[in-house]
Amino acid sequence: MPNGDVVLKVNNLKTYFHTSRGTIKAVDGVDFEVKKGKTVGLVGESGCGKSVTSLSIMGLLPKHLAKIEDGGINFNGVDLTNISDRELRGIRGNEISMIFQEPMTSLNPVFTIGQQLSEPLKQHTKMNKLEKKKRIIEILTLVGIPRPEGVYSQYPHQLSGGMRQRVMISLAMLCNPKLLIADEPTTALDVTIQAQILELIKEIKDRTNMSVVLITHDLGVVAEMCDEVIIMYAGKIVEKADVKTIFNLPKHPYTKGLLKSRPGMSQSGRKQKLESIPGSVPRPDEMPIGCTFAPRCPFAMEKCFSEKPPLYQLEKQVSRCWLHENEGKEIF
Repeated sequence: MPNGDVVLKVNNLKTYFHTSRGTIKAVDGVDFEVKKGKTVGLVGESGCGKSVTSLSIMGLLPKHLAKIEDGGINFNGVDLTNISDRELRGIRGNEISMIFQEPMTSLNPVFTIGQQLSEPLKQHTKMNKLEKKKRIIEILTLVGIPRPEGVYSQYPHQLSGGMRQRVMISLAMLCNPKLLIADEPTTALDVTIQAQILELIKEIKDRTNMSVVLITHDLGVVAEMCDEVIIMYAGKIVEKADVKTIFNLPKHPYTKGLLKSRPGMSQSGRKQKLESIPGSVPRPDEMPIGCTFAPRCPFAMEKCFSEKPPLYQLEKQVSRCWLHENEGKEIF
C-alpha cells in the first residue's frame, strides 16, 4: 500500500469530456484518500463532478467522450489509470464494487436475480454452479431479503424498489470488496427504506472493515454515515475535513450555504424558513474566469472574479477561498 492503511489515493485527477461545444472539465484536479474501514462522503449539487469522479475510479467512463487527462488513481498500490482493461476488469466487481443510484436501470430486466448475481462469481471465482447458488442465497440473506430462494428465481420487475436496491448491494458485496463506491444509493427510495439501506451499508462496512466512498447531496446522510467529507463545486474540491468540522466549523462560503439550506427547527419548535444559495451552478462550458462560486457568493471580492483561488491548509480543514489568504498555508 502507498501509505499504511490508505486503500485509495486520488491524486490531481482531471477528467475531461471532449464535445462538439469544446472541452468540458468535469473533474479538474481532485485529490483525496480513503483509509481502510472509513467512509468518505463526496458532496455537492448535481453537475459538480461527484459521479464522474466515481466513474473515473471504476474505469466506466464513455471512451468516445471522456478521458482522464492527468493525475493518478492509486488503489492498494496499483495505478488504475495505467493498467489494461483486462487487469481493470479483474479488480472491478472483485476488489472495488459500486452501487448505482437507480437499481431498475442497473439490473437487466431479461435475466433472473440469480443469473445476474452469478456473473461476478463466474468472472472472479472458480465456484461450481451449486457453490455459486449457495453463496448468492447467503448474500441475499445477509442484506435482509426475505425468501431468498424465491427471489433467486425472480426478475427485477417483480421486486420493489427497496428490494432491488438490496439486490444491488448483494451484487456489490458478493466478492467481499475492499472498497465500495455508493452513488446516491437511496435517491429513488422512500424515507423508511432509505434508512434501512443506509443502516445495511453501515453494518456491512463495520463487519468487513471495508472502505466506502459515499456520493450524495443529502447532508443528513453525510452526518449519519461519513468519517470525512469532501465538498465539490464545478469539478473542484472547495472544502475537505472530518465530518464534525464540516458541520461545526465550515469555512468555505459554499459549505456554509449548503448547511444553511437544510430544513431545521427553531428553539420554540417552529419550522424555520429555508435559505437557499442564490443563482445556479455555472454551465460546464461557461466557467467564470476567477472563482467558480464567486457569482453566487455573498463574500465575493474583486479578486474573486479575476483569479482562481488555491486550496489553503487551515487548522482543521482545507478550503479553496481567497478569504483564507492570510489565515492558511497555500497547498496548490
